[in-house]
Amino acid sequence: MFKHEFIDLGYEDLNVETSESGGRRYVDPNGHKYPSVTTVLGILTEQSIREWRARVGEDEANRVSNRASARGTSVHAIVEKYLKNEDTSDYLPHIQQSFANLKPILDSRVGPIYGIESPLYSRHLGLAGRCDCVAQFDGVPSIIDFKTSRRIKEKDKISNYFAQMSAYAIMWEERTGMPITNTVVVMDVDHEKPLVFKEHRDNYTELLLDTIKEYNNRQLFRG
Repeated sequence: MFKHEFIDLGYEDLNVETSESGGRRYVDPNGHKYPSVTTVLGILTEQSIREWRARVGEDEANRVSNRASARGTSVHAIVEKYLKNEDTSDYLPHIQQSFANLKPILDSRVGPIYGIESPLYSRHLGLAGRCDCVAQFDGVPSIIDFKTSRRIKEKDKISNYFAQMSAYAIMWEERTGMPITNTVVVMDVDHEKPLVFKEHRDNYTELLLDTIKEYNNRQLFRG
């Protein structure tokens, strides 16, 4: 059983608006709107995604993307239930296998949990998002993100993930006053052992801020 020490954010949730032009936007309790961190950081991978879609073709790209998205959503859901000490039996076998891969890491390395699927926003960054998990990892307060992948990924190829978690760390401190500098990616990989990557928040804040600036410049140009 996981120990919960949930920290009050001062609100239950954030409303979400989605549009084709602006992507996903979160609305804070005062009515201010913020683009989602995933929408903004999509800039970092858009070129490689375009090249991949051109290489494999639109039909195949859509098939792979839809399957990966569905799997990722289900794995997030089963992990969330487990961290909440809830029943995890009602999932398909391939999702149960991903969970079985991740479970030893969760059991041995995740300590007291401060937040699960926490809705966060930052006026400083002008961003918002939903953080998978805020908890102790290997005894250190951490921002934890759960990912799935069809293949092994190298650490230098997932800078967008660490920029995303740096954003969550900044949002968390702004909302709670609790500084967290440790960020962790826990990744289930098809037919391989899960991967765990750790990084310091501040190693990716420059990339985060530069990407936010680029996104805002594009929005001004479109306007």
